Amino acid sequence: MARKALKLASWTSVALAASGVYLYGNNYLDPNDFGAVRVGRAVATTAVISYDYLTSLRSVPYGSEEYLQRRSQVHLRSARRLCELCCANRGTFIKVGQHLGALDYLLPEEYTSTLKVLHSQAPQSSMQEVQQVIREDLGKEIPDLFLSFDDTPLGAASLAQVHKAVLHDGRTVAVKVQHPKVQAQSSKDILLMEVLVLAVKQLFPNFEFMWLVDEAKKNLPLELDFLNEGKNAEKVAHMLKHFDFLKVPQIYWELSTKRVLLMEFVEGGQVNDRAYMEKNQIDVNEISCHLGKMYSEMIFVNGFVHCDPHPGNVLVRKRPDTGKAEIVLLDHGLYQVLTEEFRLDYCHLWQSLIWTNMERVKQYSQRLGAAELYPLFACMLTARSWDSVKRGISQAPATATEDSEIRGNAASYLPEISQLLNHVPRQMLLILKTNDLLRSIETSLGTRSSASSFLNMSRCCIRALAEHRKRDACSCFRRIQISFSEAFSLWQINLHELLLRVKGSRLACWISAVLGWLTRAPHV
Repeated sequence: MARKALKLASWTSVALAASGVYLYGNNYLDPNDFGAVRVGRAVATTAVISYDYLTSLRSVPYGSEEYLQRRSQVHLRSARRLCELCCANRGTFIKVGQHLGALDYLLPEEYTSTLKVLHSQAPQSSMQEVQQVIREDLGKEIPDLFLSFDDTPLGAASLAQVHKAVLHDGRTVAVKVQHPKVQAQSSKDILLMEVLVLAVKQLFPNFEFMWLVDEAKKNLPLELDFLNEGKNAEKVAHMLKHFDFLKVPQIYWELSTKRVLLMEFVEGGQVNDRAYMEKNQIDVNEISCHLGKMYSEMIFVNGFVHCDPHPGNVLVRKRPDTGKAEIVLLDHGLYQVLTEEFRLDYCHLWQSLIWTNMERVKQYSQRLGAAELYPLFACMLTARSWDSVKRGISQAPATATEDSEIRGNAASYLPEISQLLNHVPRQMLLILKTNDLLRSIETSLGTRSSASSFLNMSRCCIRALAEHRKRDACSCFRRIQISFSEAFSLWQINLHELLLRVKGSRLACWISAVLGWLTRAPHV
């Protein structure tokens, strides 16, 4: 009996091993998908990073030159380990890593520069997996739905990938297909992250990154629902229809589900690709201005904000019909809906920052949860030094030296920054990420912190606050008063912008040169 049991166990083991080898060889099975492997890898990486910080900085005087050097080295080692973990565990881990990589002016540069590669190292599903998702969601095979379907994806992201295809009626479409395992793994991954963040906080009391887990917990289910993404795309297209420079691809609802999204195929270059713009004679200053107008309108006027403007999601092109420059906005899974109170406080705060009203900067920063850390909060919002904020952020653009100083301060003030992020309204977190992504684009285009972008923001703030006051006005006369005040304020901004243009024009330079020559000329 024992021999028979041993023989049965042996054959069963061989069969299971053979099945495992077959499944692995045919891409049906991936060791990375096992919960124990993913959990073990995450726990081990967290433990190694924590141990590195505990031991490497223990015997060095805080704030000394040696301490700063060692801390930078630990940051870099830890960032690389974290990046490797994200690449190995994929899905939710890559999504969270991308979020951290976007916080240029809030986290140490060692982390942001290392984690930025996650935007181009997202996993790619096999064609077999793509076919499986389409079959399960649309009930048909790819040849029944499409005249042609490119096997190689146009791009792969943490949650999905996009393929170019042609429908039987001749329309060229982009087909966004969710990675098949992401849905099942996401809730377990978030729970794992929550446990690890709480464990690390026991070792490092100043480490307050629960805000990151809270954001993932709230936003990931929305991003995994492609029907929600399609609705967001249509809403923002309608909301900003008065901008003729904006293109939002049309959604084809008849072939869209929670895991498959069909949309109009639109080509273009990435918004940070200066070479593409120069080749196609697209003015980088015009694109930067359009981008600022679009996002100011979303944030201050409508309170409905596209929160993932990394370069792969924002394309530029020349319109086929008019030849004018156009921005193409993609990937509408992640939006932030701002409450009325938050939006108005944020409008007041930016107005105060632009016009250097420091008392109101303090007041509205504190209303938004900054408490006594309001100077740090103002610096985080503007990515400028406190001296620049006090002088006026619209007075002079940020310099490379100031950018370097801000990035250095992100490492020095990390405990205070994480404390602040844990206390501001949850809506602020994605706004900060959006601000940093937009600044990164401006830096690539060489248009960072131009006076024009601040004036566009100010216009939107004036309109938003006037609209709110008109809604609350108790008489028609009061509404007319508010409208006149709004028109006058907007006229002042237009005049100020005109004077800035004249000041920077060749005519102004010529007049200055003539006046200078006349003042130096000998008097008769």
